[in-house]
Amino acid sequence: MPICTIDTPLGNAQIIGDENGISSVSILNTKQQLSESIPKSLQNCVFQLNAYFQNELKSFDLKLNPKGTDFQNKVWKQLKTIPFGKTVSYLELSQQLGDVKAIRAVASANGKNPLWIIVPCHRVIGSDGSLTGYAGGLHRKQWLINHESGSKQQILF
Repeated sequence: MPICTIDTPLGNAQIIGDENGISSVSILNTKQQLSESIPKSLQNCVFQLNAYFQNELKSFDLKLNPKGTDFQNKVWKQLKTIPFGKTVSYLELSQQLGDVKAIRAVASANGKNPLWIIVPCHRVIGSDGSLTGYAGGLHRKQWLINHESGSKQQILF
């Protein structure tokens, strides 16, 4: 399956996918050699991720092909409904899925999301507003939430 590594403001990201869709986008914790060429099946994903980081894209339009259980896919589908710049709690997400008692299973599925940023698991926070758990690191989660909030320091002079 075609793979490429790109640079992002949060570090190197690896993208995996083919003509059936993008199956994985993950942030890497170590520097990797960047891809010299981008496979055709991944070019649109790279383009959209770059546009996202340049504040030119708020919603991804990609063919996705993540591998997961039926429950995980249900959670990931629900994550895609969280609007850009908004957050929901794990409890709210469980309620939206129709089972408040499934909060731990929802949190587990959220943590196994293979499509970093595209399926916005970073938009899920604790009921108390805390940045709980994030596979890419809480500093990245905070960066993404700030990036999407639109609150940027303005230069007056």
